Amino acid sequence: MIKDKSIFIKNIYYMLCYAFTPLSQDGYEYVEKDQFENIHELFAAILSKGISRQLKQGLYREYVECREDVVTMRGKIDMQGTFRNYLERKRVLSCEFDELSVNNRMNQIIKTTVMLLLCCEDVKENYKSGLKKEMLFFSGVDNIDPGMIKWPAICFQRGNADYRMLISICQLVLEGMLITTDRGEYKLASFIKPDQMNQLYEKFIFQYFIKEHSQINTGASRISWALDDENHAMLPVMKSDITLSKGEKVLIIDAKYYMHATQTYYNVHKLHSEHLYQIFTYVKNKDAEFGDAPHEVSGMLLYAMTDEEIQPDSSYQMSGNRISVRTLDLSRRFPEIAAQLDHIVEEHF
Repeated sequence: MIKDKSIFIKNIYYMLCYAFTPLSQDGYEYVEKDQFENIHELFAAILSKGISRQLKQGLYREYVECREDVVTMRGKIDMQGTFRNYLERKRVLSCEFDELSVNNRMNQIIKTTVMLLLCCEDVKENYKSGLKKEMLFFSGVDNIDPGMIKWPAICFQRGNADYRMLISICQLVLEGMLITTDRGEYKLASFIKPDQMNQLYEKFIFQYFIKEHSQINTGASRISWALDDENHAMLPVMKSDITLSKGEKVLIIDAKYYMHATQTYYNVHKLHSEHLYQIFTYVKNKDAEFGDAPHEVSGMLLYAMTDEEIQPDSSYQMSGNRISVRTLDLSRRFPEIAAQLDHIVEEHF
């Protein structure tokens, strides 16, 4: 997939800018201008700038449960611990109390990610120096086992909303690049795993259409099953990756980041059958929602281009609807990528 590595890495930065708005704001200009030799340096630069901005506002603090032996009562008494102290002839109370602390899950995730980048040989010293200075402010924050992080349990609210982008970058590193060595130690791979790249790819395309084509409606709509009766028990939910609409025209896009854009049988390239079945199902059920009203519903499978010789680029008329299969070349300079996405809008609307 990578023809020019430096261009591809820079395009990941642009994708992140659309996916996470703070990256497109003032303060990250030097990241855009820099030339990165690998993906680790890109993440190190982004985190260094993001952490620096956060330190100026102050690290997020939240109440964490503490247990401590004290002379005077604080919070509530831990009877078991106090009894143990009594047996050991210690004249102190074991107390449990809540304390406002920077040693919380979000700061722990950031520190753990940064420490992995600092240990990575692929990151040059000029990218590490800023992170090292910033970690001095994290001296009271624990490192954690990345495998124990429960990402769905992380909640953002008014007090920590500024952390959303930083934590998302950390998640991309820890979920998308972390591997375990034969000795059981953690290290970072030289690439982002396809599952995490697929999520970034989808989010980038979604946000690109929102920001660059405000004349059309962009969403991730739920599609109702076209049922002959009311029995919808056990039917799965249909939700499109991206739905573009304007007036009576609708385009449903399924974004796919795969190592292989086609499947091969006896050296014959075919489209992934399950992907084609899925987009066809979305389109036909969406089409049924309009009834007799004037409408035009189309579907598209939009793959990230691979380095394979044969790339899907076809359009089919299926039972009255247009189904297209296209590729987006992420190894081109970003204006060319933007032009490819713009052409999709021009072609369908």
